[in-house]
Amino acid sequence: MPVEPPSTPWRIPAPRRTDREGLVGIGADLEPGTMLAAYRAGVFPMPLTRVLGWFSPDPRAVLPVDGVHVSRSLVRSRRRFEVRTDTAFAEVVAACGDPARPGAWITPAMATAYDSLHELGWAHSVEVWSEDGRLAGGLFGIAIGGLFAAESKFHVDTDASKVAVVALADVMAVAGDGVDRLIDVQWSSHHLATLGVVEISRAAYLRRLERALALRSPFDEAGRGQKR
Repeated sequence: MPVEPPSTPWRIPAPRRTDREGLVGIGADLEPGTMLAAYRAGVFPMPLTRVLGWFSPDPRAVLPVDGVHVSRSLVRSRRRFEVRTDTAFAEVVAACGDPARPGAWITPAMATAYDSLHELGWAHSVEVWSEDGRLAGGLFGIAIGGLFAAESKFHVDTDASKVAVVALADVMAVAGDGVDRLIDVQWSSHHLATLGVVEISRAAYLRRLERALALRSPFDEAGRGQKR
């Protein structure tokens, strides 16, 4: 079970009026209590040029647990990999945060914050391993109740990150109440849309978030190193 950290001393801004990108506030810190309070309020951190920004986009991009698009080629690709959870969290974050990647945003401070949440049982990785034992791809994010806030994914081998997304949906669907579970991917893209990601209004997202937070996280039962 995850360990609840000390409460944040900061007031998390309400996700109401924002700028075009969904910015609701700046500043504060990346302590576990602050991070969890923000995610529970529908807000997430993102580093800006000189300060820390807190965002709540409208619309919000989500992946329906039962709505992942799995092509025939992806079905074939899945057979080439083994999927595990939480056996290489730091490696997944490091790969996602590679500064050589276009749009890299995971600073050392952000990586440290995610590692702290992982140690407390709130942050998790879904890893895709090749047949010869290499880390071929994966994703990581924050799990709170029935919410999984997916932060980033990467791949070395073709389709490995897509396999991680499908595996995440499988984990989230295990409890049988997938309609109330929520995979948040923040902003959509053409690539994410091909996997089934849709956009909903912020108001709809916050309503769904409230229901999701009341559920038990499937990662609490999964255990580290679980094969999928």
